[in-house]
Amino acid sequence: MKASDLTKGLMALVEQKVPTFLWGAPGIGKSSIVKEIALSKNIGFIDLRLALMDPTDLKGIPFYDKESHTALWAPPAFLPQSGEGILFLDELNSAAPSVQSSAYQLILDRRVGEYELPEGWAIVAAGNREGDRGVTYRMPAPLANRFVHFELEVSVDDWRDWAYKVHLDSRIIAYISYKNEHLFTFDAKNESKSFATPRSWEYVANILKSNIDTSLLLDTISGAVGKDVAVGFLSFIKVMNKLPDIEAILAGNIEHYSEEVDVLYALSSGLVSAYLQNPSEENLENLLAYTLKMKSEFAVMIVQDLQRNSITMEHSQTFKKWVEKFAYLLN
Repeated sequence: MKASDLTKGLMALVEQKVPTFLWGAPGIGKSSIVKEIALSKNIGFIDLRLALMDPTDLKGIPFYDKESHTALWAPPAFLPQSGEGILFLDELNSAAPSVQSSAYQLILDRRVGEYELPEGWAIVAAGNREGDRGVTYRMPAPLANRFVHFELEVSVDDWRDWAYKVHLDSRIIAYISYKNEHLFTFDAKNESKSFATPRSWEYVANILKSNIDTSLLLDTISGAVGKDVAVGFLSFIKVMNKLPDIEAILAGNIEHYSEEVDVLYALSSGLVSAYLQNPSEENLENLLAYTLKMKSEFAVMIVQDLQRNSITMEHSQTFKKWVEKFAYLLN
């Protein structure tokens, strides 16, 4: 399931407090999706990495109660005590079976030991698939049956929408637009430690922001996304030197048009990124006017990217001309 569709379904299930399990390969944004849902609903979010826990971490520590002459469990302070939110049990199927047993009680009964999960909190869990080279334990059928299961797939379109919203380096957006297959290169049969994922491309963005010596750039980026992808990306960056002045295009002061495909991918992503960071009616008119003379597939890609980022343009006279020219490609 694509991230955009999964988000809609997950929001509805969180509202009804239905336990949900997200399956997917490493680094594709499972935890990020759940966290963004909590932020959008303005509710709490607690991320528990169960693979790092012991059974007593969830159940608490036993102590002797003098008044009742019984052993009670002191619940952990990190579990929610009130309010609303999402309790995210990450790496559930990577946790030891004894930890899964404690989680099972929490999921089934919404309580463990002396602790009871507040009514306003929903439970969402996640884990890697058994064939993803991670340490996993087969989930017991009774536990699996307590969840609604979704498998998250990698979608380039969804990733591009997210990348524009967080203002990821436009060179990375351009490269993935040009080389879709390099967004996610994980192969369970390949023993390589480095491979491209949405998460590792975030690392690349941070590497590009750093002051690392250019002589170390290839090796460093290779450590994030793998050697072949790093070579392709750094070669693509050189294309950026061929781009016309993006700010001048938005200002309506340039009419330079390229026919090179790699340049057009870089230019299209650069124009969208620049506009989203400095939106105005004048910039929109100039941008739309520029797309009228671009290759059709890139003109459509720019407009669709703007629309997916909630930019309205139906009121624009230039957009009406754009529709007359390119509408046949949208059907």
